Amino acid sequence: TKPFDYEAVRKKIARLMEVVELRERVAQLEKNLERHACFENIVTLSPSMERVLDRARMAAATDAPILLLGETGTGKEMLARAIHAASPRARMPFVAVNCGALPRDLAESELFGFHKGAFTGAHADAPGLFSAASGGSIFLDEIGEMPKEIQVKLLRVLQGGELRPVGSTRPEHVDVRVIAATNRALAELRSGVMREDLYFRVATVVLEIPALRSRPEDILVLAQHFAGRVWRRYGREISLSRQAVELLLAYSFPGNV
Repeated sequence: TKPFDYEAVRKKIARLMEVVELRERVAQLEKNLERHACFENIVTLSPSMERVLDRARMAAATDAPILLLGETGTGKEMLARAIHAASPRARMPFVAVNCGALPRDLAESELFGFHKGAFTGAHADAPGLFSAASGGSIFLDEIGEMPKEIQVKLLRVLQGGELRPVGSTRPEHVDVRVIAATNRALAELRSGVMREDLYFRVATVVLEIPALRSRPEDILVLAQHFAGRVWRRYGREISLSRQAVELLLAYSFPGNV
C-alpha cells in the first residue's frame, strides 16, 4: 500500500528471507541425514579399516580438527561426512570444498566472503563458505593445494574462531569444525607444502585411510554391495562367477576404483 512504510517493508522482507533460508536449511539437512547415515554406510570387514573407524567415532564426539590422509578414491569425503553425521553438529550444515579447484585470486573471497565494494563486481555483501558452514563442519579436501597466503587466514580461524571478509575491517566470529584431507604423504605435507603452525592446528587428530589393495578382505564384500545396488536400481540380479572373483582378487585397484 502506498505510501510505503519503509521500515515495515524491511521487516516483512527480513521475515520472509528468514523463512525461506530456514526451509532451505531444513531440506538440505534432511537430505544430508538421509544420504550419509553415520558410519553404517561404510562397507568394510578389514581390521585396519575398522581401527580407522573406531578412532573416527571417538573423534566425532569432539570438536577437534581432523586431518584425513589417503590416496584418491579411498573415501576421505565419505568418512568426513560420517564423522559430521555422528557428531553433535549433525543437524547443522556440512560444506565440502575442493581447495585445488578454488581459483587462486578468488580463494579468499570464496572461503571467507566479501563486503560490498571490496573489488570490481562486489555489488553486495556475500558470505563465504565458512559462514555457510556456521554451526556445522567444513571439509577442506586437498588442503595441500591451498595457497600459503590463504593458509595464514585459515590459521586465524582455527586459533580464534574469527574470520575477516575481503574488504572488511572487522573480524566476524564463526563456529565451524574443520575436517581437512589430502592425498599427499604426511612427510611431503610437512616438508613445506603446508605451514608448520597450520599443520599442528589441523592435525589434532590424524586418520590414515588404507588403500583398497592393502585390505583385500574388503574387495568381495564391496563387489557384492555394489552388485546389490545395481540389482535394486535396475531390477537385474547380478552374481559373481569364480572367474570374476579371481580377477577381482588379482587386481591392484589403481585409483582405488
